[in-house]
Amino acid sequence: MKGANALHSLLLTVPAAATATFLALFPIVNPFGGIPLFFSMTSGFAREERYRTAMKTAGYVFAILVTFMFFGRFVLNFFGISLPVLQIAGGLIVANTAWGMVTGGNRMTPAESDEANTKEDISLTPMAMPILSGPGSIGVVMGLAAHVDNWTAYLGMVIGIAALAVTVYLFLRLGGPLVARLGPSAVGAISRIFGFLILAIAVQLVWDGVAEFM
Repeated sequence: MKGANALHSLLLTVPAAATATFLALFPIVNPFGGIPLFFSMTSGFAREERYRTAMKTAGYVFAILVTFMFFGRFVLNFFGISLPVLQIAGGLIVANTAWGMVTGGNRMTPAESDEANTKEDISLTPMAMPILSGPGSIGVVMGLAAHVDNWTAYLGMVIGIAALAVTVYLFLRLGGPLVARLGPSAVGAISRIFGFLILAIAVQLVWDGVAEFM
C-alpha cells in the first residue's frame, strides 16, 4: 500500500507525472536497442524514406501508449482484472523481456522477423509493436494510469509519452552512425545493462502486486 500511495503522490502534478512516466517507460521501450533492428530493416531505404519511417514509428508508439493509458482501465474493469493482478502479470512480461535482453535474446519471433524483411512499411509492425511499445510498456502505462484520478496527472503522462516518442524518433534518425561506431559488442553490453534495469523494474512490479494481496 505504501508503494501505491507514493506512486499516487508522485503523479499529482504535471511535471512530476511527465517525468515519472518517461523514466518508467524509457528503459522498457529501449529506443537505443531498437536502432540496430531499425537500420537493418531499412537498409534498402533512401535517407528521406528512413527519416519518414522513423517519424511514423514514433507516432505509432505515442498513439499505442496513449490509447492504453486512457482506455486500459476500462479493459481491466470489463474483464474484472484488479490492479495487483495487472502488476504481477505486467511484471512477469517485463521480466521475460528483460531476461531476453540480458541473455541476448531476440525481441521478435522468427515469423515476425521473416515478415519484417518483406514489408515495405515496418513503422507500425514490427517496429512500434512489438519491438518498442510491446506488452511490457503497455502493462506499465496501464499500471501508472490506474493510480491517476485527475486530468492534471493525465496531461503529465501524455507529455511524458510525447517526450518518449520524440526520443524514439531522434534515436532512430540519428543513431545509425553511433551504433556503427560502437560496434556490436558495445551495443550488446548497453542492451544488457538496460535489461538488468528492466528486470529490477519487473521485480518491483511483482513485489508491489503481491504486497497488495498481503
